[in-house]
Amino acid sequence: MISIEELAGMIDHTNVQRDATDDDIHALCQEADNYDFNCVCVTPTQADLASELLENSNTQVCVVIGFPFGVQTPRAKAFEAEEAVANGASELDMVMNIGALKSEHYSLVQADIAAVVGAARGRVVKVILETALLTRDEKIIACQLAREAGAHYVKTSTGFGVSGATVEDVRLMRETVGLEMGVKAAGGIRDLETALAMIDAGASKIGTSTGVQIMEELLEQGEKEDIF
Repeated sequence: MISIEELAGMIDHTNVQRDATDDDIHALCQEADNYDFNCVCVTPTQADLASELLENSNTQVCVVIGFPFGVQTPRAKAFEAEEAVANGASELDMVMNIGALKSEHYSLVQADIAAVVGAARGRVVKVILETALLTRDEKIIACQLAREAGAHYVKTSTGFGVSGATVEDVRLMRETVGLEMGVKAAGGIRDLETALAMIDAGASKIGTSTGVQIMEELLEQGEKEDIF
């Protein structure tokens, strides 16, 4: 069984809804600090608020880039990344240019990712593939391009696509990138069972808006089994 600390350190506690208010971000950051989550994941306009609220916390701030469709130009994504870093982001979750990948414009896809990696100035960059829209071969190619562009993680989904993470996709992504990159599972992960299945398949981070509920499930299970 995974420990409380291990699971908390893998969770990116997320609210990237378009109608998220300042009060919502206050609640998100308080929850993340209480449970010592790895990150809160927020939109660019909430980055400075989240950074201020978590200034004295171990929890980092992750900001989405090119969200949710990934159709911005590399220059636009790089500027968005620079601004996010200036506003306190330690991690960036960027959406890959999916149409370019499907059109086999692989140099553009790689340049797009590399532009954000450069703008991040050493911060962690995760590339969202939106796996539900890709074939198996396209998932493999996307992972390879992300690795070649210098990204640190590949990520399954935005949570706004036709479906979210699957165990099969996480396993394929891990097999493709090996141990040199991280794999973030996100999209539809709302309970402990699903989170653990993703981790077992190779996920090293879990993106979810229900981090508190997942942790409460683990705590309850630990009490029942007397393992903590």
